[in-house]
Amino acid sequence: MYRNLRGRPGTVLAAAAVAQFVFALDMSVVNIALPAVRAALGFAPLDLSWVVHVYALTFGGLLLLGGRACDLYGRRRLFVLGLTVFGVCSLAGGLAQEPWQLIAARAGQGLGAAAAAPAALALLTTTFPEGPRRTRALGIWSAVNAAGGALGVLAGGLLTQYAGWRWVMLINLPFVAAALTLVPAGVPAGTPSGPRGRPDALGAVLATGGIGLLVFGTVRTDSHGWASAATVVPLCAAVVLLAAFAVAEARAEAPLLRLGLLRSRWVAGANTLVFLAAAGQFAAFYFVSLYMQQVLGMGAAATGAAFLPFSVGLVAGTVIATRITSSRSPRAALVSGALLAAVGLAWFAAIRPDGSFLVDVLGPSLLTSFGTGLVLAPVAAAATTGVARDEAGMASGFFNSSRQLGGCVGLAVLATVAAHRTGSGTGPAAANAGYAVGLAATAVLFLLAAAVAICVLPGRRPAVAASHTNHTEGPDTPSLPDEHQKHLKGTPS
Repeated sequence: MYRNLRGRPGTVLAAAAVAQFVFALDMSVVNIALPAVRAALGFAPLDLSWVVHVYALTFGGLLLLGGRACDLYGRRRLFVLGLTVFGVCSLAGGLAQEPWQLIAARAGQGLGAAAAAPAALALLTTTFPEGPRRTRALGIWSAVNAAGGALGVLAGGLLTQYAGWRWVMLINLPFVAAALTLVPAGVPAGTPSGPRGRPDALGAVLATGGIGLLVFGTVRTDSHGWASAATVVPLCAAVVLLAAFAVAEARAEAPLLRLGLLRSRWVAGANTLVFLAAAGQFAAFYFVSLYMQQVLGMGAAATGAAFLPFSVGLVAGTVIATRITSSRSPRAALVSGALLAAVGLAWFAAIRPDGSFLVDVLGPSLLTSFGTGLVLAPVAAAATTGVARDEAGMASGFFNSSRQLGGCVGLAVLATVAAHRTGSGTGPAAANAGYAVGLAATAVLFLLAAAVAICVLPGRRPAVAASHTNHTEGPDTPSLPDEHQKHLKGTPS
């Protein structure tokens, strides 16, 4: 096991929350600045999308590797290393003078985030025991994550309009510095006290290649059709590599992702649910942003400000979800939240070309965000329920991968659906028709997420799992009774 895991819980939570905030902020703050970036650095039209895509590619492709590295080499070590790389690359991006420099910086940001994000979640799950304390900690972490994504749109608009596009990269630096400053104050080192085993090099190559090709093939559908060779070839290659990854993991001494972990209904159900919810959330955010700008004619700064009620709803939802799951199974909040979000998105699908913010956006935005907030905190708790301490990084990397892939795949697929509905039409009416269909599809995704919560997730929590491996017990990790071992063998709860 890990010695000295607990550290100072408040410091661990603060560091993890600040780090997650800046990662969520970075994913949304850059999008609004893209036109200004193109004009300043002279990007070719088809190359500009890589400012977004290369981050998704490196972040999504390396999350499993980053999560398992946390378990093998220490969570604090990966947290500090990942944040440092992310911060240095943010500075490099803000100082970029050529397109390739900015793209390289964005790739580096994805690499750093892929190490630090699962480390942050793993630090939380190993610091706070299962139950109300962990639920509250993950509720705060989820609320900060949601607020970072929503406020990124506001910050992107304001910074681009009033300070210049470079500040959408440089804004990350004070948050990175704040998170790193908190580390010596109480974030535990978590150095493995037993043998590490050989790193799963083959699994790392297969997983990174497979997930990377999946993201690569998916995000390029904005310029290539789903039936084109540019899409089909990388997606087929991704399927082959991921199938080979599953075979390799079954034989690995220290697997990147232990397949027995997937037999837990908590892990499998929560990751399926977060994939669906992220697909719906990312796509809905995209469609509503475009609706306000291209149909209602709102500027970038006004569009960002219009997402403030969404941020309030997300935070309120996570607070209520934390209270619900403090005494009940996460399933209760997940089902109600997914259903509320589905209703809100169905309401959003009634948008009109001659609509207004107060009539067409504010009401459904509050309902959708509150429902989404009810989902965010419990799903993270569910995905780590019953997971052994020495597999916390593995479970965290898997959870973050599911969420990132859900967002990438969902946005690409639903953007295609919306574009097909728009067809060759032009003007606000045609755009509105496409966005409405896309928003209706996001409502269906949240209904499917509710169905997963009802049919797959258990109605009560399982016993806490002991270590899966034979590490020496640390002073704060007493041995657990034999009945806890059935979870380690993959027995459904």
